[in-house]
This record gives sequence, structure tokens and C-alpha cells, in this order.
Amino acid sequence: MSEDPSLMIDQRIAELDDWRGETLERIRELIIEAVPDVVEEWKWRNPVWSKDGIICTGEAYKKVVKTTFAKGASLEDPEGLFNSSLGGNTRRAIDFSEGEEIDEEAFKDLIRAAAELNGDA
Repeated sequence: MSEDPSLMIDQRIAELDDWRGETLERIRELIIEAVPDVVEEWKWRNPVWSKDGIICTGEAYKKVVKTTFAKGASLEDPEGLFNSSLGGNTRRAIDFSEGEEIDEEAFKDLIRAAAELNGDA
């Protein structure tokens, strides 16, 4: 794989030649729409999006595409998007299953809030 994180994310999306690739690609688009100057990184063999610290990761598993928010426990989630990793003191995650609609505006609001939280640190 290439050393360029954005190209590595492109390659990962292409490898997932099913709904998971499509979902990860849409998540990526929404993150960039929400925070246009987001930094794409490749860590832990997964896409990572950062601005003044990690916003979230994008992980593809057999049955879900997971976005793990590094400081998710500190974020307001008025639409109740967080549905995974709810027991910890720091992270929160959203598991997207096949065929599930993404609440795009609520997701972008969470992304912006996570970026703002990093900037306040």
C-alpha cells in the first residue's frame, strides 16, 4: 500500500467491494463536508480523521462499519446516533449495518462537535 494516507483510504474503500465500501466512502464524504480541513491519517490499519486531535476512526467489520469517536463520551448526542462502545469513559461509536440509512445532518453535527472539542483542549 502507498504511504499517502488518503490513497490508503481509497485503497481500503476499493478493497471493500460491497456495502461496507460504499458506507465507508459516504462516511468519509460526510466528514469532509462537515470539516473541510480535516486531516486524513492511516493508523491501526484503519482510516483516521483528525483536526487538533483524532475526531474518529472508520473500521470495517463483517457485519458493521464502525466510526469510533475518540472523545465521544464528552459529546452531546441529541439524535442518539451512538449505539456502540457506550460503557466507556472516553470513546463512543456508531455501528452502521447493511442497508441502514445514515442520518447525515446529525452525523455531520457530531463530526463538527468532535472537531470543536479537540480545538478547545
